[in-house]
Amino acid sequence: MSSFDPTGMSPEPPNGPPGTFGRPTRPPRRTGLILVLLLVLVASLTWRLVSILRSPPVAEPRAVVPRGDLAPDEQATIQIFRENAPSVVFITSSKRARDRWTLRPLEIPQGSGSGFIWDDRGHIVTNYHVIEQAVSERGVSLTVTLYDQQTYKAEVIGVAPHKDLAVLALEGGAPSGLRPIPLGISKDLVVGQKVFAIGNPFGFDHTLTTGVISGLGREIQSVTKRPINGVIQTDAAINPGNSGGPLLDSAGRLIGVNTAIVSPSGAYAGIGFAVPVDTVSRIVPQLVATGRVEQPGLGVKVAEVSARRPGVPIAEVIPGTAAERAGLRGMIADEVGRVFFGDIITAIGDDEIRSPDDLFRVLETRNIGEEVVITVDRAGAALSVKVTLQAVE
Repeated sequence: MSSFDPTGMSPEPPNGPPGTFGRPTRPPRRTGLILVLLLVLVASLTWRLVSILRSPPVAEPRAVVPRGDLAPDEQATIQIFRENAPSVVFITSSKRARDRWTLRPLEIPQGSGSGFIWDDRGHIVTNYHVIEQAVSERGVSLTVTLYDQQTYKAEVIGVAPHKDLAVLALEGGAPSGLRPIPLGISKDLVVGQKVFAIGNPFGFDHTLTTGVISGLGREIQSVTKRPINGVIQTDAAINPGNSGGPLLDSAGRLIGVNTAIVSPSGAYAGIGFAVPVDTVSRIVPQLVATGRVEQPGLGVKVAEVSARRPGVPIAEVIPGTAAERAGLRGMIADEVGRVFFGDIITAIGDDEIRSPDDLFRVLETRNIGEEVVITVDRAGAALSVKVTLQAVE
């Protein structure tokens, strides 16, 4: 007889092992979801940590140290540039031509250089070699660009090729507000003085370079092969495009016109030359007034050949000149074409003459109308002749 269970339940489950009741137990589903989320969170944090460790450190910005005032010499240099740059101009030459296919007019660049304003009437001083093509070739025009970038056509009104100087005039009259460059003197310059060059090297607008006077009394050749005497040597950088620009002293005054460099490559190599302002101040007013330069001379043409004796042979005495009136003699030829030397100039006053350069150099120190004693070698005998110097171009 079976026992009665008042609960209505069997003492042992019909299914399953002893000690259990009903169906086997299972973990809840949400527990697995929590585990997955935890794994994702751990992976995300791990990846973030790795990324932070791999990232470069963030550089903290440093504080800017205050500059303070510029040094007095820097302030002086800045002031020289600010006051004189408006007086410097950029000169370009171009040649008119036509396109071979469209026949449209073209302006073909020929060259460029610098210059500076001489007076408020619009006269511009530059090197002769900067504008030489405009003088020697047809169809070449000149353009002047002022400091404010306004451009003007210009014409050549006078040249002094022997001194590599030229004067231009702005077409249409001078604009208002031109600033002529302050003039200085060059006879009292000394080696070691600070100098400043302003120009447009390689076409770069208004560039300033600085240096010192490296030497004085130098001599260079002009484009005509005549000597330019008393030239200033400087180590201020002068490059193509600087030609014709001003060389200034520490007071901002013009002391020379930058004209040439010595360089195997054609670029700056530490040696530049400037025509002294004393020469410029003597020649430019003549070019402005008459378009040409009058210098004291004898009225002779000198021979390019050597007489094998000291001195400079006279090749020809120009009729109607001071040399003819003084009785000087040039070279002569006989019936069969043999050439004989006439007078050979050996001295002017106390200055010895050994080359054409000596002759030109000494004559430049004299004045038109001045009477000088010329010593010549005539057929081996020394002869002194008085000559009143006349104006020659």
